[in-house]
Amino acid sequence: MKQASLFLVFICFGILASAQQKPVFKINHAAIFVTDLKRSGDFYTQILNLDTIPEPFHDNRHIWLSIGNGVQFHIIQGADKEREHFQNTHLCFSTSDVIAFSKKLDEKNIEWYNAGGKPKIITNRIDGVHQVFLKDPDGYWIEVNDAK
Repeated sequence: MKQASLFLVFICFGILASAQQKPVFKINHAAIFVTDLKRSGDFYTQILNLDTIPEPFHDNRHIWLSIGNGVQFHIIQGADKEREHFQNTHLCFSTSDVIAFSKKLDEKNIEWYNAGGKPKIITNRIDGVHQVFLKDPDGYWIEVNDAK
């Protein structure tokens, strides 16, 4: 009887302990709300080379893109106007060659900046990472760096 009671205590303690554990979170997707779905989709697929992935709605209001490691990026049609965004609120993508990327931006006449907002200057961070900032068609800021 003592063993059965002790067993029940351990079972109850285990259930309580597992119920009090913090849930684990991981990023699933990021989403932006845009004025022109095609324009934004073209930007992210042609400038940042992101691949489209199947989206379940099939309503011509969504584009889903893969941004690596099973994470998705959703572009959603329906914003009534472009809005001003702060540079510090941004998405960041890494590439192996920021210099080549900045040349691509120049070829496509896309403005780009350093972390301080100065045009056509690559930021050299203290940790050796190079970075540039640009805006997508709706004014969302994007950082592109060469972090490993």
